[in-house]
Amino acid sequence: MTTTVPALGTRTAEGSALQAVLLDMDGTLVDTEGFWWDVEVEVFAALGHTLDDSWRHVVVGGPMSRSAGFLIEATGADITLAELSVLLNQGFEDRIDRSLPVMPGATRLLAELAAHEIPTALVSASHRRIIDRVLTSLGPQYFALTVAGDEVPRTKPHPDPYLLAAAGLGADPARCAVVEDTATGVAAAEAAGCRVVVVPSVAPIAPAARRTVVSTLEEVDLAFLRGLMTEMR
Repeated sequence: MTTTVPALGTRTAEGSALQAVLLDMDGTLVDTEGFWWDVEVEVFAALGHTLDDSWRHVVVGGPMSRSAGFLIEATGADITLAELSVLLNQGFEDRIDRSLPVMPGATRLLAELAAHEIPTALVSASHRRIIDRVLTSLGPQYFALTVAGDEVPRTKPHPDPYLLAAAGLGADPARCAVVEDTATGVAAAEAAGCRVVVVPSVAPIAPAARRTVVSTLEEVDLAFLRGLMTEMR
């Protein structure tokens, strides 16, 4: 189930139009996008197939049903989507149990948002079992709400996860700042009507209207996020 909390309304500092911050997980807060690809390579190698490195850009950032389905079709592997999902999730859990590198600036940003009582949500295409595992190390106290990819009828690149998160925090999507790292996540956030900050992880992403690209989370703080909303006026 999606984690729920009492409505937080639109608590913000006086004069700020920022109502909530919604953050992706893999590749944005934790340096795990490479983990998924490594696990996919290992699992398919055990099935007798070699993955083409160019496919990495196809599967990054998307829901497991899409990425796993693509790899099954591309390789012709004799495995069902359900069977492959179990293997990939287990392989990923084994990886993060050994090491969970946090992206530079992530802990500092989360602590700052918490200190200023900015409603914050974690919005991921990963399954609940993965999110809960990561939260143990990342800090569940930083998030009023978490949305998992297997808890919504349509996950990224559809807007549903971000619309659900905004509604759960009592925020207008147009007054939410989303932090993402992939084109799939950016598409979801923009379709929801949010202002997006992109920290590209695997593939470059160009700036656009309502989209700001930075090289690291160390460039992002509360003043930066509030400034993005001020630019909209």
